[in-house]
Amino acid sequence: MSVDSERRPLIAHIIYTLSTGGMENGLVNIINRMPAGKYRHLIICLTEADSFAKRITADNVEIIELHMREGHDFDCYRRLRKCLKQLRPDIVHSRNIAALEAQLFTLGLSGLKRVHGEHGREIFDLDGSNWKYLALRKFMRLFIDRYIAVSRDLEQWLTASVGVSPGRLLQIYNGVDHERFAPDAAKPLALLPNSWRALDGMLIAGTVGRLTPVKDQQILLRAVASLRGKHPELAKRLRVILVGDGPLRTDIERLSAQLGLQEVVWLTGDRADVPELLKLMDVFLLPSLGEGISNTVLEAMASGCPIIATAVGGNVELVDNGSTGALVPVGDQGALEHAMLTLLSDEQDRREQGLNARQKVCRDFDWEHTVASYMSVYDVLS
Repeated sequence: MSVDSERRPLIAHIIYTLSTGGMENGLVNIINRMPAGKYRHLIICLTEADSFAKRITADNVEIIELHMREGHDFDCYRRLRKCLKQLRPDIVHSRNIAALEAQLFTLGLSGLKRVHGEHGREIFDLDGSNWKYLALRKFMRLFIDRYIAVSRDLEQWLTASVGVSPGRLLQIYNGVDHERFAPDAAKPLALLPNSWRALDGMLIAGTVGRLTPVKDQQILLRAVASLRGKHPELAKRLRVILVGDGPLRTDIERLSAQLGLQEVVWLTGDRADVPELLKLMDVFLLPSLGEGISNTVLEAMASGCPIIATAVGGNVELVDNGSTGALVPVGDQGALEHAMLTLLSDEQDRREQGLNARQKVCRDFDWEHTVASYMSVYDVLS
């Protein structure tokens, strides 16, 4: 390693796992887009990294996997502390509650600054009121030098519930690649299942995300089955794409079969061609129980899709009711059905709201601004 390289500040990013996900996607984009030669980056995965790590294109980004066991794995934290003592990062940047706990084991290490990011709460603490996690957050507040919240909702919660002072807190939205996710007049129909391609006037509702409880894809399937039963003409045309994989895949496949949707729903698994799949969608759906700022909503908006999302977390900061899509209450299948029927029945409205959605992300959500904001945090601390 050259002398110049060693002089560059080293930022150790601690995350639970490096796999498909919105937070992980944001981390990779930020590292890839930072100026070469500005910082050195190290990613420490408390568990492991999978093929998603190949999306890192920046040079010399080391990835360390600690293979944490379930429960309180103190040996993992011992190895984390040993690693940090050897590598001596200038900044340790943790993300979400699991990695915040890991920051406990940075205490007493001299010469480093601590940054913590909140990107969305877990299924078992959707409103951020779990007393154990609040106690940990309030204790760690004494040692974290800067906080980053990806939404105004999380920013407000950090100040009101955790007690973070506004002077140590910065709200930074994720960006979106406007060119990569630009709409295209010619839809890539060749990607679709063979049985779909000959459908006349096909309408596609879709979503992208991990198949996990917090995303609640099951309510989407139930709403589609109900709509098909009530509106036979729509049933002939409507198809659904679920992009992503996760622990609930088998359950979702079973529910799809129970609802008689096997020929209507396509579970694609994890895909590298998400921009092309988004171009196939007439409406994008996100029925999640909780959100920070959804990268997939931003990408769908950039693709010119109107959005139907639950009115939780950062969704209300992205979706303007009646302008870029519709917001519906969590768990309200009837409201989800109504919003879907309204948009799927009006092609002109879909086009106008999709155009509004793209204009909004092009104006307000840009990776260049996001990266500059993260650099401003690192520059002050390093």
